[in-house]
Amino acid sequence: MWISVVAVLVAVFLGAFILFSRESKSGRRKDDQPIAKHNKGAKVYSKAEISLHNKRTDCWIIIKDKVYDVTSYVEEHPGGDAILAHAGDDSTEGFYGPQHATRVFDMIDDFYIGNLEV
Repeated sequence: MWISVVAVLVAVFLGAFILFSRESKSGRRKDDQPIAKHNKGAKVYSKAEISLHNKRTDCWIIIKDKVYDVTSYVEEHPGGDAILAHAGDDSTEGFYGPQHATRVFDMIDDFYIGNLEV
């Protein structure tokens, strides 16, 4: 009987450990902001420059003052053309909306190209 209880407790603690270790490796900071790869010495873009990339075939977005070229993802976007609603502009609010699964926080770093000039 005790062996069963101990086995269940070990399984619960192991599951919790795995869950928390995955979250810490997910590429997100405690403030839920994606950690951009190549952040050191990143290129800086003005809002005017970013606004020129506002179409399906050339789509840049801003998320929390970071710039992403998502052109190659536009056709794959599960939300269809919703990604184009803020093409060439700030998409922070939409990106953090309830429609996105947590995996988008891991994916976005692949599209990082620089920082917004502030």
